Amino acid sequence: MNKEEFIRIGRRTIDIESDAIQVLRERIDEQFYLACREILQCQGRVVVTGMGKSHHIGSKIAATLASTGTPAFFVHPAEASHGDLGMITKTDVVVAISYSGKVSEVLTLIPLLKRLGIAMIAVTGDPESPLGQAADYHLDVSIPEEACPLDLAPTSSTTATLVMGDALAIALLEARGFTAEDFAFSHPGGTLGRRLLVKVEDLMHTNDKIPQVQIDTLLREALVVMSEKGLGLTTVVDDKGQLAGIFTDGDLRRAVDHGQDINNVVMSDVMSSSPHSIHKNRLAAESLRVMEDNKITALVVEEHNRPIGIIKMHDILQAGVI
Repeated sequence: MNKEEFIRIGRRTIDIESDAIQVLRERIDEQFYLACREILQCQGRVVVTGMGKSHHIGSKIAATLASTGTPAFFVHPAEASHGDLGMITKTDVVVAISYSGKVSEVLTLIPLLKRLGIAMIAVTGDPESPLGQAADYHLDVSIPEEACPLDLAPTSSTTATLVMGDALAIALLEARGFTAEDFAFSHPGGTLGRRLLVKVEDLMHTNDKIPQVQIDTLLREALVVMSEKGLGLTTVVDDKGQLAGIFTDGDLRRAVDHGQDINNVVMSDVMSSSPHSIHKNRLAAESLRVMEDNKITALVVEEHNRPIGIIKMHDILQAGVI
């Protein structure tokens, strides 16, 4: 085939699957509501099961549910018949996926689930199928056609099932009032987790690591403090320990450019008297935004107008909060 043929087939596939998803919109109905209500009332977990391609789609649906506030996991139906059924408890809800609704490995589980009194949500393309009829609730994912021209490889049907799973997960997410911070707690190792969980107090320099001088300190003496602490700045406080200003390497360059005598000038004459500051409980990502907006590389962390820490852009980038 030539280039145009490949492009045509790729676009046709997307069009067919888009049509399959559009059909789903009208399937968000009473059964969808009842399925959501059942899961919200569940005292256990959502157990997703399915064979073949439904196994892969079901695993992703279970992962999406688990990461958005609904405890869930996947159980392979064949393994369930050989011991893994013990993973399912009476307090759980089962989501069984089979487009035909006739997969034997899934159907084998039905009498056992009924005996335990476990609620079952079927996701099929045929409400009249054995699985559709046996379930307490049915989510219809039937499609006009598969994208596969042989009508054999699950394509549009798996896409429709995945989208229905997403619709279920997001409806439950909003019903639970699940927040970005909740999401971050289940993703602590990723960039999102660091961005939403790491606070200023986790990264700031504190106690004797904070460079600090009085407003009447000579500039040459303040430079010694700055050199010892190695942060490229010093906080400046008044006689009550209140934050009066900040002096940075940039302020030093400006002082020299203006002909200031570093041996005799005091900090009150050269400091920046309105330093940008942030509270320790703010997110580190917020402090990075403040630095970028003001074209600076460090912030004073203050509490009750007293400097309690310093956070630098380098600290934030090194922690992966980007």
